[in-house]
Amino acid sequence: MTHDLIIIGAGPAGMAAALTAAKLGLKTVLLDEQPRPGGQIYRNVATVAPEVGRILGPDYLHGRTLAAPLADAGVDLHFATTVWDIAPDLTVSALSGGRSFQLRAPQLIAATGALERASPIPGWTLPGVLNAGAAQIALKSGGSIPSGKILLAGGGPLLLLVACQLLDAGAEIAGIVETSPASNRRTALTHLANALRAPKLLAKGFGMMWRLRRAGVPWFAAAQDLAVEGQDRVEALSFTSADRRHRLAADIVLLHHGVVPNTQIARLLRVDHDWNDAQLAWAPRLDPFGETSLPGFRIAGDGGAIAGALAAEAGGEIAAIGAAQALGRISSEECTRLAAAPNHALRSQLRIRPFLDALYRPPDGIVAPSGDTIVCRCEEVTAREIADMVKLGCLGPNQTKFFSRCGMGPCQGRICGLGVTSILARELGTTPETVGAYRIRAPLKPVPLAAIGQLDPAKMESSK
Repeated sequence: MTHDLIIIGAGPAGMAAALTAAKLGLKTVLLDEQPRPGGQIYRNVATVAPEVGRILGPDYLHGRTLAAPLADAGVDLHFATTVWDIAPDLTVSALSGGRSFQLRAPQLIAATGALERASPIPGWTLPGVLNAGAAQIALKSGGSIPSGKILLAGGGPLLLLVACQLLDAGAEIAGIVETSPASNRRTALTHLANALRAPKLLAKGFGMMWRLRRAGVPWFAAAQDLAVEGQDRVEALSFTSADRRHRLAADIVLLHHGVVPNTQIARLLRVDHDWNDAQLAWAPRLDPFGETSLPGFRIAGDGGAIAGALAAEAGGEIAAIGAAQALGRISSEECTRLAAAPNHALRSQLRIRPFLDALYRPPDGIVAPSGDTIVCRCEEVTAREIADMVKLGCLGPNQTKFFSRCGMGPCQGRICGLGVTSILARELGTTPETVGAYRIRAPLKPVPLAAIGQLDPAKMESSK
């Protein structure tokens, strides 16, 4: 053993877990791909320029309360480090500075956060079409914004947040094309009473909507049949709204249909998952302290279920407390006492989640596209081709790899995985849970062959 606890991911959940574990006396190591702590939500928060920090707002700058104490917390920090394999005995293989190394601990917390849901529409592979989160990353990393007319299409709080941030940064917002079906509002109303118990979060959402309306940004609701038009790059977005066909010129189209848990590590370790129909995504099965069906392996934050940054922070604390109790460093009574405050914080953040999940549930055409829309960008496999595989006897996502190489590209199914499962479920007349998900194998990320060759084969074999 090299440590008591390994934490993968230095976002809100990972940083909170590391700080909590250090306070409880655990020998802890934190690994992250980025050069500095923060994850995606707090990317570059420790060194961001003051003007960019002002644009990104106080919710973003809150990340400094986690990132700043890390350097003096006694945590073994490894940034610019790619985790590419994890064995069932929780041995972690990682790459840093061109060299691979291994760490092992009896407790491991995956705090790898969320991925933006793919938004497969005709033309979404054209240059100039990005995820909304990508534009936010550019703002956080270098204070840069896209030039020209920007259209934002999709639904969800992040879409509104990015639109407001770009507007404040001086970008030209040509319109908001909201795709959330009108029927979502009726379903969301059934959760409104509980959401009203989170008035600050509701007020934040209404505030963003008012900011965009006041700025005169054109807004189209319940849009359908979206298509990006252009030859060598995006030129316009066409769609139907209020029974009219619209075509808006654009230099940049930012797509967003929510975020989903990043379950690559959980899938690699073959832990139990359930289909979360409210969030239309897979969720690893966790106990109250984030432990999966593999003893010692815990998941904290949005990698377990989407709930936001503050919920992830609380979840990281809870997972670290559970790890300390499992290692015998604290009693069960102390474990319960220490977890009381973060559990309260977590519950307060979760109150609004059913309302948001219902209000911004993506339309069926995004979840399970059809026709010639490309679903697997890596191998350029269309929705029609995936549907045709069912006629050839394909019963699950892993078979699509044999039929078409769908899911075998560099992203290893991160982009297309949910879409493939949903298309197959639709064509087979069954549920996503029955269809299943891609089987993930190492390496989790592309690495040079030399990185694997550097490790002792005997040690690697003994850890499997």
